[in-house]
Amino acid sequence: MKFSIAEAKSYLIITLGLCIYSFGWTAFLIPSEIVAGGVGGIGTIIYYASGETIPVGYSFFVINIFLILIALKVLGSRFGIKTIFGIIVGSVLLYFQQQWITEPLVDEKFMASIIGGILAGVGIGITLTQGGSTGGTDIVAMMINKYRNIGPGRVILYIDIFIIASSYIIFEDISTIVYGYVEMGVAAYTIDMMISGSKQSAQLFIMSTKYEEVAEMLSEETGRGISMLHSTGWYTRKDTMMLMIVVRKHETQYIFRVVKELDPKAFITMGSVMGVFGEGFEEIRA
Repeated sequence: MKFSIAEAKSYLIITLGLCIYSFGWTAFLIPSEIVAGGVGGIGTIIYYASGETIPVGYSFFVINIFLILIALKVLGSRFGIKTIFGIIVGSVLLYFQQQWITEPLVDEKFMASIIGGILAGVGIGITLTQGGSTGGTDIVAMMINKYRNIGPGRVILYIDIFIIASSYIIFEDISTIVYGYVEMGVAAYTIDMMISGSKQSAQLFIMSTKYEEVAEMLSEETGRGISMLHSTGWYTRKDTMMLMIVVRKHETQYIFRVVKELDPKAFITMGSVMGVFGEGFEEIRA
């Protein structure tokens, strides 16, 4: 199988995401003694429990390889090369960046948890959008999900809560646990925005006396499909056509400009759509 330019670009983007992810850990979380979730959190606990002699990158690599070996036996060959790539590159970056950065870039632990959570979330989000993964609790969740009807998201949440809470054994400080949960919440929100934020869609209903002109212009300029629905105004008792179009959120302002230019008196309603599947949007998966 040929390694195309598109695939090379995808691996470069994954590497960028992993750089951001590891920087969030090594520049803010680890030196601030903040234990977050996932294998990185376990690695942080091991790092401080060993008297700062075992770098997080080592633990990250060893634990992930151990999990993959078990998962291969339990799940079969369900891991793509990008997951292996993400684990190896992530481990290397965590190791070297931890050697270079020995002090937190901010002194306040709350700010460190916020900034570290944002960077870790952005890094994971970028990696996931390219089909990559950092392994860890994702692998455990897949194995548990095979035998128990528990959603992977819930499994990951439970594991992360346990990992963060276990940091009390090392630091004996409740505030450290709180900072870990703050990071977990910020990272989860950031990942969600990275993955779904650019894919959010809107459904617009446009009522205009110049519906034909509006439909033609929007169809030519946006390339989106438009449906024409028969409607009757209760007050006027007149039959007319109503336009319905589904677009990405970032395209809505252009829709408004076009409609306003052609018919300033048009009536528009807009609502967010949970998911749009089909040509021009997400692939139908079942």
